[in-house]
Amino acid sequence: MKRILTLAATQLGRLNRPLADGLFLMLLLAVLIAGGWLVARHDRYWDWTAAGSNSLTPESLAILGRLDGPLRATVFADPASPLGKGIKRLLARYRQAHPGMRIEVVDPQLFPERTRDAGVTLIGQILLDYRGRRETLSEISERAISAAIARLGSSRIPWVAVVEGHGERAIQGEGGADLGRLGRELTERGFLARPLDLGRVDEVPINTRILVLSTPRIPLFPGVIERLVAYLNRGGNLLWLLDPGPLNGLEPLAEYLGLTILPGTVVDADAAALGVATPAVAVIAEYPDHPLSAELDVPALLPGSIAFGTEPAPGWILDTYLATGARSWNELGRLDGLIDRDEVIGEQPGPLPVVLALSRPIPEDGHEQRVLVVGDGDFASNAQIGAYGNRALALALLAWLSDPGEITVLPPDPREPDALVLDEQQRLRMGLGSLVLLPAIFLLIGLGIRWLRWRGT
Repeated sequence: MKRILTLAATQLGRLNRPLADGLFLMLLLAVLIAGGWLVARHDRYWDWTAAGSNSLTPESLAILGRLDGPLRATVFADPASPLGKGIKRLLARYRQAHPGMRIEVVDPQLFPERTRDAGVTLIGQILLDYRGRRETLSEISERAISAAIARLGSSRIPWVAVVEGHGERAIQGEGGADLGRLGRELTERGFLARPLDLGRVDEVPINTRILVLSTPRIPLFPGVIERLVAYLNRGGNLLWLLDPGPLNGLEPLAEYLGLTILPGTVVDADAAALGVATPAVAVIAEYPDHPLSAELDVPALLPGSIAFGTEPAPGWILDTYLATGARSWNELGRLDGLIDRDEVIGEQPGPLPVVLALSRPIPEDGHEQRVLVVGDGDFASNAQIGAYGNRALALALLAWLSDPGEITVLPPDPREPDALVLDEQQRLRMGLGSLVLLPAIFLLIGLGIRWLRWRGT
């Protein structure tokens, strides 16, 4: 019996290592399976790039955060092509932030019916579908995709009416003085920006969220000014883009608001520091602590601007104003040659208000009516909206006039990466490090390993 027990113990001892190896293998497989299950249920990734190029911007994340339903994206491209894979990788960022999003890549050559139904005419277009609303994109970028998602997620489309018919700036025009680029910015954010000829309609449509008015080139037709005043009487919001020169029939509107227009054109010595050739440019470089200018930090340039007094008509409240710097004044003389302020003829020193923000309560429905008067319309024109902070200023003005949160903040356009520029000393150090220092380190490590092995033999 003792011999049998000894033999059994010996045999079990021989099985210790195989049992331990088998147990380790089983535990390893269990860990791998559990890890795969956790990864499948809880997807996580980290973007370690310096510019965050593999992550969505905060603006896109905010747009996705407003969605309360599933979003579907259909990419019309060959799934195996570099284009199809690249678009799918871009959309994967959206699915990471919005797990309810579905992404499908469809080959247009294999599914021509679906391609025609989606209105696709180019390889690589994306069809977005949200709660039965659809939009097909031609531009593939984070800004374009996020803008389309914001439009699809909007429950209503606010209308921005732009007064035309008397030579005003056209919201769909492509001329340098027109507002076509601003109109596209509004459309991209879900607004319906349309021209309005008050000479042909009896009143400003009731669904108008913001009325945009610029200086007419010809006198207003009969009844137009009465319709503008009636719009303000019922509590409508107004953006008035003024320019130097005659008002051509808008004098009653200026009187209605208690607007005092200083004579002459604003001249600002600070414009030269921004690379502007003419001094007849008002520079807004400092912004007040007010919701209107909370997001503004880049100087805005208002060419050919006029300035205002700060006493509105009774009933109106001056919420805030944007002004030029101390080195500005309202020039009454010619704007060529060497100019300087002449206080004898009434040229006033800066700061000069060039944007007035007026408001008044409307007791009937409890909301606050808002009016913005800007001493220049060129800053928002096609020719000038891209200069410095002009685009941001135009959108900030419209955002203040609109209901809070209605102007969607879109991701910025992608910037070119900064080039790596090395001076002579930096290039010398880099060359010595790669050609001398690193090889010397590797040589010393090799000699050290060889010496340790020699000692051990």
